[in-house]
Amino acid sequence: MGNKNPYLTVEDYSLPTRAYQLTFVNTSQTITVDPTRIPYGDDGLPGSILDIALAHGIPIDHACGGVGACSTCHVYVLEGQRSCNPASDDEEDQLDNAPKLILGKSRLSCQCIPDGSSDLVVEVPSWNRNLIREGH
Repeated sequence: MGNKNPYLTVEDYSLPTRAYQLTFVNTSQTITVDPTRIPYGDDGLPGSILDIALAHGIPIDHACGGVGACSTCHVYVLEGQRSCNPASDDEEDQLDNAPKLILGKSRLSCQCIPDGSSDLVVEVPSWNRNLIREGH
């Protein structure tokens, strides 16, 4: 199951019951999200944009491990925002630390959970893509 920060509250959210498309404009990659496979991994809340992205090889930095305790996984949800759970006060507080916020589009990918009612288009900001990583 995905990581959860016991000190943060997450508003009620619904997991998808049908497949939907998640497109990342940076890579021009479109993923068909299969709701029966959620959670995909251990980073971010189950079914979050971070959970889905990492499972499909799309790197999004997440210094806190996807528990909503930093702002490194900040993304822009360009289309489909209404299908996502509302940002909690705790998420909004963390977003205050992220550069170049866009009102109504900025989200922490570890906390943003689409319900599958519409397709999404997401952008990982260029300043948030770590192109050089240390080996394991």
